[in-house]
Amino acid sequence: MNQEFCYLRPNVVIEPLVDCWYAWSHLISPATNAMNIENRHLKIMNSFIKSPAGHQSAVKNPMLKGGPFMDIDPELVEDISSLRDETIEKRKDIIAFAKAIKELDQLLKSEAKGYSLQPLYEKVPAILKGYVELVYDLNNNPSFRFFEKLLYRSKYYDPASQSIALWITNNDERPFILTTPKLDAPDVLQLRMSFDDPVIDELSKMKRIPRPYNMIKEMVILQGDREEELFKSLFTTEAPPPYNKYNGNKARMRYFGHACILIEVNGVAILVDPLVSYYGYESKIEHFSDFDLPEKIDYVLITHNHQDHILFETLLPLRHRIETVVVPRTSGGFLQDPNLKLMFEAIGFENVMELGELEELKFGDCTITGVPFLGEHSDLNIQAKICHHIRMEQFSMLFVADSCNIEPKLYEHIHAELGDTDVIFLGMECDGAPLSWLYGPLLTEDIPRDKDQTRRLAGSNYEQGAALVNVFNPKELYVYAMGQEPWLEFISSIKYTDQSNPIIASNKLIEECKEKGLISERLYGEKEILYHIS
Repeated sequence: MNQEFCYLRPNVVIEPLVDCWYAWSHLISPATNAMNIENRHLKIMNSFIKSPAGHQSAVKNPMLKGGPFMDIDPELVEDISSLRDETIEKRKDIIAFAKAIKELDQLLKSEAKGYSLQPLYEKVPAILKGYVELVYDLNNNPSFRFFEKLLYRSKYYDPASQSIALWITNNDERPFILTTPKLDAPDVLQLRMSFDDPVIDELSKMKRIPRPYNMIKEMVILQGDREEELFKSLFTTEAPPPYNKYNGNKARMRYFGHACILIEVNGVAILVDPLVSYYGYESKIEHFSDFDLPEKIDYVLITHNHQDHILFETLLPLRHRIETVVVPRTSGGFLQDPNLKLMFEAIGFENVMELGELEELKFGDCTITGVPFLGEHSDLNIQAKICHHIRMEQFSMLFVADSCNIEPKLYEHIHAELGDTDVIFLGMECDGAPLSWLYGPLLTEDIPRDKDQTRRLAGSNYEQGAALVNVFNPKELYVYAMGQEPWLEFISSIKYTDQSNPIIASNKLIEECKEKGLISERLYGEKEILYHIS
């Protein structure tokens, strides 16, 4: 194969890792990464080392799915011990940074009583000095914010902690990924490279463009015959299926699963919340893959900063095909709300723009408007979240994602600005995990269970969805972002039954819409929708 032109196999996974843990957005932003190492990774590893059999039992219990338990063989306890010790040694500065955040928080709670904060700057932990500003809100509640760009230029952002794991998937099944590190395995090739490394782009291009094997082999550092043989096995001389470019005169919307929608019209491609499955194996359900994406994606729209809406496993291999990434605007510098533009730029995306509430992005006959996003963030002050209204000539779509319609008056005001909408895509995962499931590592004190259970990562329920439909008068309603597809379980841990509240609530709304004469369904697997735009 050395001189032969070959392709990267279509079902090769390019899995991004940070210190062997699956890389999601909170492991990129320096402050949230520090808190996750200290308060998630080390805690889980210590718990596993103490009771590997307990973890094995827990992951078999459906009621504990997605909990803080490692899904690995208990006999690998020594490997986890080594990873823990290596983490403590290599990331001692970052771990100290996390401890300093907790110390600063306690300082403000005990000494910031409404008087000037200036005297407290000398008490700020040394490693935080110059990276934080101390602030009050208008009711004298103290807090702090980071100068986040400085953190990306400091030792607390370390691209050397990043790597990729290359392996071949042959099915949709994967264990929940956020609580189990990626250890060495015979069929997995781990390459040390930062996420901004152009080698990732060159590898990804080869899923469609053949190149000599030796050319790509020379771009990576392989250790020994075993790694070289494994690397070679990732390539094939068999050409992938060609992409059939859409040239129709209608707006074509393709559902790729969860919240991922591709909109194509007049030669422009817009991809919302990319999360794309693979081609080249027998799947349980029909689905589009990355081979159903166009050669150039003009705009990627990101709704919010959760791991099922920013998936680097999809985004990094698409980077060379993406013209512009559009992210929600935020500049507060608060721990729970890292800046997405800085994050995407740090990992090699060159054209990243922010879109704020009711701000517009215009090109040709298309206007994308940022729409306020309520709820689903456990009542935390988070600005990096936005829904998208897309108008093409006389046709309009509203992507509400996981926004929870907890204040219908908001959408009445928005309707006054934007008018009726032809198609609504609405997320109805209306149970949601508690605050601590995602944001727990960022908390400096434990939250009482009764409060935690009321602070949910939930989308709209039936009543909230019905109110949204009544305001915008759509012709079509599609419930999406439900995490039902089998290839989503590894990142969401969701598995519904017919008795699950989100299924009952969405069924009720769908039937009510049908009775009103609307086209309505809950999306699953794949779906193609064509719509006249004028």
